[in-house]
Amino acid sequence: QTLNPSTTMATKPRFEQVRRHYIHVTDDDAESESIELVQGRRLHRTLGSSSTITRWVIISFSMIGIVFILGLKEDKSEVLDVKGAKQNKYIKHMNYGTSDIQYVGSKKFTMERVQNTRQAALNLITMMQEYYGGKEQSEKMMLQSWLQPWDFDNATDMTGMVDKMVDTMARALVTDDQKEFIIGTIGSSVASGRDNCNYDSYELQMERTFGPVWEAAGMKLTCQNAGDGGACGDDFSNQVFCIKQNVSPDIDIAHYTWTYYEAGGPASAKALVMRESLARWAQMLPHQPPVHVYNTGKMNQHQGDEHQLAEHMSEFGYNAFYMTSGFYNGGFDYDAAKEDGVDHFGWGHVGDGYHNVTRYGEKESSPERKESLGTVMRNWHPGPLAFQFVSDTFSYIYSQAILRALDLIESDLKNGIDPAEKWAASKRKIHIKSSLPPPIFCDPLYCVVDEAPGCLNFEKPTYGWWGARVEDPDDSLNPHKGEVQNWEVWHVDEPIWRGVPKQDQIFFEDRDDKEICRHLNVCGGISATSKDSGSVVFRLPKQEVGLVVICGAGNEVGTEMILNNTNIEISYNGEVLDRNTWDIWPRGKCVRLMKQFDANVAKATTGHNYLKIEALENLSSPVRISHVITL
Repeated sequence: QTLNPSTTMATKPRFEQVRRHYIHVTDDDAESESIELVQGRRLHRTLGSSSTITRWVIISFSMIGIVFILGLKEDKSEVLDVKGAKQNKYIKHMNYGTSDIQYVGSKKFTMERVQNTRQAALNLITMMQEYYGGKEQSEKMMLQSWLQPWDFDNATDMTGMVDKMVDTMARALVTDDQKEFIIGTIGSSVASGRDNCNYDSYELQMERTFGPVWEAAGMKLTCQNAGDGGACGDDFSNQVFCIKQNVSPDIDIAHYTWTYYEAGGPASAKALVMRESLARWAQMLPHQPPVHVYNTGKMNQHQGDEHQLAEHMSEFGYNAFYMTSGFYNGGFDYDAAKEDGVDHFGWGHVGDGYHNVTRYGEKESSPERKESLGTVMRNWHPGPLAFQFVSDTFSYIYSQAILRALDLIESDLKNGIDPAEKWAASKRKIHIKSSLPPPIFCDPLYCVVDEAPGCLNFEKPTYGWWGARVEDPDDSLNPHKGEVQNWEVWHVDEPIWRGVPKQDQIFFEDRDDKEICRHLNVCGGISATSKDSGSVVFRLPKQEVGLVVICGAGNEVGTEMILNNTNIEISYNGEVLDRNTWDIWPRGKCVRLMKQFDANVAKATTGHNYLKIEALENLSSPVRISHVITL
């Protein structure tokens, strides 16, 4: 777990305040217990006298009692409410509050769990097929609206893409110490759900829609939303480097939603570089997650390079979904409607041509809230009804992959094979840079690597592990021990209703659960205001390439705050870096201090590489660092 920085500073030395916010807490006492799966064994024993039978009855009841007690001890998969009472395993909360249902204990896969999970997935698929006008229309909308259409029934050129998804699901289902399936989203204000109540974002809708399938498997679905509201000055080019911190390094699927920032020739070319880099780095993470791109627009004839990338990385599950294409694929004639004066994708329009409100809004009694829940596009940001379609599309495809995974698991069980012997995460083949095909867009210096980049991101939220860390000024290995190190963590204090439409504010403002509307993204950094701030020293992680990038907190601030700011001095392993070798990269807020290792780079003297930023005598404007990126 990563504890995010707080804006409240304690009275202890500033380092202690910073360090505590970026320390990882692990439960060393946590244990994962499992029971051996035994298949095809029968007890062949001839019972003799009545006393022997009596003894066997007593023994049998004793064994049942022991198993029951052990089951309680090992926390078998019971569904408990906050008071400890049993609940329906497949309960689905449709109210506005968060669920208080807890799923605990071992989840060793059995035939019963196969059947329960399959039924939950089938229920979801059937519901969606009915909701979207039948199987054929549903699959045109949800499977055919991708750069590479999904086909789970027939062998195609994209069979490797399907196989990757099935493999992802199977390993998550049978790995006994995996209790959570994580979908991590990095992206823009579309990902964050801006101009909506956060409860209506596609990620939280997906948790509620797709979550019961994982509950049936004895697991929990978590959708981590690291969407950026836009005020911090970031885009895809610097945030993809933070895939291990912005979301958990243990994600099972990665979502990328930065497509509004990719418009235009240079941006489009850079986007392909960064998308391919992300897809390759993702395969170096523990669960080797596929990367799925969410685009709000419509496919057109200008996406040849995107198709090339999708084909090139298909065996690793890479693909891109186009929301507006999905709506069109359902058969509704949006163009004719627009000619008649009804623009279903116009700002604030209610109804998508198929439905006029989200499913969870059908019984809503408030006219204002119900209208809000029927909005397709707030402006350039989708509304709840469009987000429902996005959530449904991902949930439908992932449920199809789960069904195929369950077929494989069931086959193993029927043949007396422990599916964990084949599908557990520990059996996943490790990828190294030579495991992947040569890149076609990204820079081999940075994308052909054995580890994903490291990133220390002071913005919120983050769910994963930092790369660099703020070093303890008194640490014996700190080469700058004894120097003043008083930089302070800083965050914007955002109100609860930032980015929430007025009709939803009115609906929720007097409710106890209004916090579900709050958006999570907050700008931040670590800051120096004068020479009295001294230095900040970062202990860097293991570096494969030698890349070091720092980003300023704000939009396009890299040149003034860092590159041309002679009131700060930056050193690497004690040697001052020549600012003439720096450049603005990969985004206007960021400066690349080191492109790669070379013969002139100062060597570490204490076992780690250290980066020091020092505020000098004439510093008068704050210097705020939001990111430290390394590779």
